[in-house]
Amino acid sequence: MKVFGFLFLFLAILASGVSAQQAESRAELIVISGGPALRAWEEYRVPADQHDRYAGNFIKAAHIRMQGMRRTQPQGQLTWAIYRPAYTSRDREDAVRQPPYQCNIAEIQTRAATVDAKIFWFSTTPQLMNYLNNRKGRPIAHLEYFGHSNKYAFLFDYSSDILGVSTCYLHASDLKGLRGGIFTRNAHIQSWGCHTAEYMSQIFKRRTGHPMIGAVGKTDYSAIADNVSLPAVNGRWGQ
Repeated sequence: MKVFGFLFLFLAILASGVSAQQAESRAELIVISGGPALRAWEEYRVPADQHDRYAGNFIKAAHIRMQGMRRTQPQGQLTWAIYRPAYTSRDREDAVRQPPYQCNIAEIQTRAATVDAKIFWFSTTPQLMNYLNNRKGRPIAHLEYFGHSNKYAFLFDYSSDILGVSTCYLHASDLKGLRGGIFTRNAHIQSWGCHTAEYMSQIFKRRTGHPMIGAVGKTDYSAIADNVSLPAVNGRWGQ
C-alpha cells in the first residue's frame, strides 16, 4: 500500500507540473501603450518641460520590448493594447505640422505585424480592464506599460485633451477591479512610466499578490533612439 501511496503522490506532482506548463504555454503577453501629448498644448510650456516632440515614444519603446519577448517566447500570444484617441488626434496634428519624425497609426500596425502582435485598441479604462479580466482562461505572463504616469496612475492621454491633464487613466484605486487569478504564478509586471514604484506598485502587490517593477523618479525615453535600448530611469527601479 505504501508503494501505491508513493506512486499516487508522484503522479499527482507530475500532473501538477504538466498543468503549470500548459498554463504557461497558453499564457498571454500584454503590452500597453499610452498616448502622446499634442504639440499644440506642449508649446505653452518652456522647452525643458515639453513632452513628446516625437509621437512614437511609447510605440517605439513597446516595439523594442516586444521584439525581445518574441526572441524568448516565439509562440506566445502577444497583445498590444493601445490608447487610440491620442494617436488619432496626434495623427491629425502631425499631418499639418509635418514634423521630421512621425508615428502614425499605419506605422503602429506595421510594427505590430513584425512581431505578430494582435492590436487591441481601447478608448476608455473600462474597456482595458474588461480585456484584462476576460480572456477565455488565458493567464497573463507579462503585463508591461509604456506611457505617461505619476505615482498614483497610468495617464493614457496626458496633455492630449487638456494641457497638463489626463481624462483617461488607470488609478491605483481602480486596481481593485482586477479579477483574482488572471496572472501566471511567475508573471512579469512592469511599468516604464514615471514614479510608479513610489506608490502604485505597492497597491498593485496588495491587490494582486504580484510585484510590479516601476520607477522611483522619472523615466527617460531618449535611449530608444538607437532602436535597441529601453527607457532608462533617472533614479532607480523599485517595486
